[in-house]
Amino acid sequence: MSASQTVRTGGALDLPDRALAACVACGLCLPHCPTYRVTGDERRSPRGRIALMRAVDSGATQPDAEWLESMDTCLLCRGCEPACPSVVPFGELMAGTRIAVSRGRRVPVVLRVGLFVLVRPRLLRFGSRLLAVLQRLHLLPGGLPLPARLPLGDPRRPGRSDGDVVLFTGCVMDAWQPEVHAAVEAVLEATGATVTRSGDSAGCCGALHAHAGLEEAARSLASRVMAALPADVPVLVDSAGCGAALLDYGSLLGTPEAVAFSARVSDVHAWLAENLERMPEPEVGERTTVIVQDPCHLRHAQGCHGSVRTVLASYVDTVELDDEGLCCGAGGAFSVLQPGLATDVRRRKTASIQRAAAASGTEVVVSANPGCALHLAAAGHDVRHPLEMVAERIRPASGYTDGR
Repeated sequence: MSASQTVRTGGALDLPDRALAACVACGLCLPHCPTYRVTGDERRSPRGRIALMRAVDSGATQPDAEWLESMDTCLLCRGCEPACPSVVPFGELMAGTRIAVSRGRRVPVVLRVGLFVLVRPRLLRFGSRLLAVLQRLHLLPGGLPLPARLPLGDPRRPGRSDGDVVLFTGCVMDAWQPEVHAAVEAVLEATGATVTRSGDSAGCCGALHAHAGLEEAARSLASRVMAALPADVPVLVDSAGCGAALLDYGSLLGTPEAVAFSARVSDVHAWLAENLERMPEPEVGERTTVIVQDPCHLRHAQGCHGSVRTVLASYVDTVELDDEGLCCGAGGAFSVLQPGLATDVRRRKTASIQRAAAASGTEVVVSANPGCALHLAAAGHDVRHPLEMVAERIRPASGYTDGR
């Protein structure tokens, strides 16, 4: 059913009626909800949150502080969706709820400041350089979700004006993790593809704005991204969160142009898996072993986490975690807004990584999302992007230089 055909409740939250009614409270989602797993609180579970949505939407109760906390503490990992026999679109319900809430409540100051900076690339790079200086002077507290060594200079490098594919570079990842984009571009070029970067003209994808319920801001950023990128060229994304956002533009904007745009967006691993015959043979070093951590927006939102393993198979050995893809607790801005709960959720992931490390003898974790990588690195893990590992193995063919 298209967005224009969706029947809504007309209640306080005005959610899709069929989606809100679909939950039968069976509880099969509970083991897959990271916040329920660490709290044991039904208000922190998908079925509990849906029950609370129904109560407010029908007017049976008002959205008090306790109700708002229940909604605020959802990671939007969507791990409950694959487990649901009724196919409840929980992500859609939560997105609609946050949109309704945002109309009557101001966004927290720390998030407002962060979102303000993200959509202004020059300000973001200036702030990043300032943080880099403070980091080198050891004036930043430990445990912050920051790279181990922020770039001091402008991390961007001159790129092509056109190419066979566009690499979407986004905002904070472009400023904080330029080595990832460099590795991804090197791998793509090793397949024979020419690559252009989206750059400042496209900027932020709007994922964090959408997560916060700021629908109009998310739509504005989506329109900017679409206008900035060349038509009829595949758009490849090396950040799971950004990829999920771009793939949702068709639903967010509801226009034929947006639907067509989303149809040419792919996670970079999915594109490489479809073009595996173009990948070069490994040329450097022996095979190493890595632990694979699936970002929720790759596993649940995009459903293409298997492509990471397909691409890595020729270059490294992979070890699986035993937690069935449970969220790491990063959740976009969640680790900043809900630090205690994010840390509790991360402890479960850390325990799973430690078990995998003990069994395999490797400490290296690969994750295809910057938020996950930074959140896990802040807990002491050695986290790399999957395509950094590939770029290192094909270095003579790719010309890749590790910027770490």
